[in-house]
Amino acid sequence: MPPRRSSGQRHRRKPTRVKVVPYVMPTRRAPNRPMPLTVPTRWVKNIIAFFLLPWCAILTQTFFTAFTRATIHQQLWAGAEFWFFTLGAVLWLIAFFGLPRPVIIYVFGHELTHVLWVWLMGGRVSKFRVSGDGGHIVTNRTNFLIALAPYFFPLYSVLAIAVYGIASLFLNVAPYGQLLYATLGVTWAFHLTFTCWMIPKNQTDLSDHGTFFSLVFIYLMNLLLLSVLLVIASPQITFASFAADLAANLRSFSEWAGGLLNQFTRGHGVPPNLPNQ
Repeated sequence: MPPRRSSGQRHRRKPTRVKVVPYVMPTRRAPNRPMPLTVPTRWVKNIIAFFLLPWCAILTQTFFTAFTRATIHQQLWAGAEFWFFTLGAVLWLIAFFGLPRPVIIYVFGHELTHVLWVWLMGGRVSKFRVSGDGGHIVTNRTNFLIALAPYFFPLYSVLAIAVYGIASLFLNVAPYGQLLYATLGVTWAFHLTFTCWMIPKNQTDLSDHGTFFSLVFIYLMNLLLLSVLLVIASPQITFASFAADLAANLRSFSEWAGGLLNQFTRGHGVPPNLPNQ
């Protein structure tokens, strides 16, 4: 049997997709047997992305409603958590647009995120390479979650929370809570700016799974994570209240879509008058 092959392709000046070349045993097809009808996977993903669009709109409305309520009516802006998070984000924006960008730090986090999600999916990684020109990994498994993870999983923010949580088991970290929020502001802005910067650069991570599907999924996942951070940062917002707002917006959207469908069917579903027999 020929050996199983897997290889990674090096890309210049940008993080790359996970490249997997599995060994596939050839099969024989019986003569005169028709080929089965197949539907391209990309078509299926585009259809899924189309049905995800209403969820994007509903979650967006819910997030901004909750954020506006917490900021204006519940004075979220007056809390130290909000200001330190905002300070961290602003400092990173100044660094991102005014200083040389630390691309190699992003590349390292990008490829490491691929590795973590490969492990989560039960795969193995046989090569990990990062340089100033780009990076790649070699693995025996890939899917759209592994490929798109660096665009919705803020690795450095998760690491900051993990370090804070582990340290709290041994030390009194309460005095460093403001530092945590500032760090989250920096790391979240780092994730967001580099994600927006990399998406227009013809990333094969996106095109391999359909650019439309990839963009919709990345937007939805980032907004979901941002909603979780909003609930955690605001003492006035709970997961229960956020879920209640989400259900109310979903109900309003369903009523609107149902009314639109009824108008369409009434306008096009009237049978023609039949002549008298």
